[in-house]
Amino acid sequence: MIRQLVPARTQGAGIRTGLRWKLSAAIALVGALVAIALSLVVHNAARVSMLDNARDLADERVQIAQRNYEQSGRPNFYFPNIKIDDSSLPPALREKVRDGRRATFVSDRRRGGPDIWAAVPVKDGHVLSLHTGFTDRSTDILNDLDQALVIGSIAVVLGGSALGVLIGGQLSRRLRKAAAAANQVAKGESDVRVRDAIGGVVRDETDDLASAVDAMADTLQERLEAERRVTADIAHELRTPVTGLLTAAELLPPGRPTELVLDRAKAMRTLVEDVLEVARLDGASERAELQDIVLGEFVARRVAAKDPDVEVRVVHESMVTTDPRRLERVLFNLLANAARHGKPPIQVTVEGRVIRVRDHGPGFPGDLLAEGPSRFRTGSADRAGRGHGLGLTIAAGQARVLGARLTFRNVRPAGAPEHIPSEGAVAVLWLPEHAPTNTGSYPTMP
Repeated sequence: MIRQLVPARTQGAGIRTGLRWKLSAAIALVGALVAIALSLVVHNAARVSMLDNARDLADERVQIAQRNYEQSGRPNFYFPNIKIDDSSLPPALREKVRDGRRATFVSDRRRGGPDIWAAVPVKDGHVLSLHTGFTDRSTDILNDLDQALVIGSIAVVLGGSALGVLIGGQLSRRLRKAAAAANQVAKGESDVRVRDAIGGVVRDETDDLASAVDAMADTLQERLEAERRVTADIAHELRTPVTGLLTAAELLPPGRPTELVLDRAKAMRTLVEDVLEVARLDGASERAELQDIVLGEFVARRVAAKDPDVEVRVVHESMVTTDPRRLERVLFNLLANAARHGKPPIQVTVEGRVIRVRDHGPGFPGDLLAEGPSRFRTGSADRAGRGHGLGLTIAAGQARVLGARLTFRNVRPAGAPEHIPSEGAVAVLWLPEHAPTNTGSYPTMP
């Protein structure tokens, strides 16, 4: 059995829309958390330092007042906020001074800055104390520091976001290029290499991914080519004995046994020819021999010669450049599939560059609609019939050589759920607007 590459079903938007911005948001969030933490640490350290300086200054002033008072015996102070036996002295500070120690104290106020107290006992038993607040200048310094920290934090967040966008964008571009190259490989372009597609001098994990994909593609291509050669060789070797068998069967005397032998020999010859054709299509060596034809007239003439009972309707005539032999092969395979697995009437509609072949049978099986035609699979029980499942496979391969697109769908009543039986099957061949220029790619038939 020949394996074939399956078209990649990607969700490219996930990478395109998420990676760059997720990386940028992560860097910005980390930067913001670090900036906030550092700002709090710097703010608290500056505040503690200013409070310590304010306490040291209050302590120096109260010592100067103590020396003046003890030398002169009078409350002749340079600083107006020094008092003797101040009744509003905080109890905690009063306790320390009562033990004969000089001390400072900071008390927080609900509004404004903290209060700074300094007190010292003198020789006559009185207590000198100084009461001052956190100066406006210190408050302004803290406010300026907070403003600078906020500006710095915003700059860090913006810079981190820009860096994240830059790094994420570069990584995202490399991944998009790798995904595009992998899709090309999946579509049969065996000369494409993911490592060459991402390019650049950056060496990171994407290079390892690209190398792994390239190695996998090379290995798979070698296996597919080996299987294709084996299949082609087997089919080619079978042609001679099958031809001899058919010739010998034709020499038998007339009768029912001879008819059965001839019928089976012809079926075997058809199978061998179909397998050879599939192998040639797999080999990516087929090229279309292009001609200009009037599509509607061409289809009507060929169908009338093949099966006069098939209804042909030309909605809109069009001149196309295609390979008539291959187009006829696709058309006849679709008609044969409709006749074998569907029910009459069979209708062919030509509208511009689009050819539709419809039957009124049970419709295509779900796996064919989901995955496309597959060789040696004849469909569901409702659509069973003779054959080896190669007709639609060959039709899809020949359509690829023509640069056309072949799609399959079932006809259902409008709004009918999936469990309602279909009213027929429709195969649609979309011929390209321009003549194919590169038709040797590996077909993506499952």
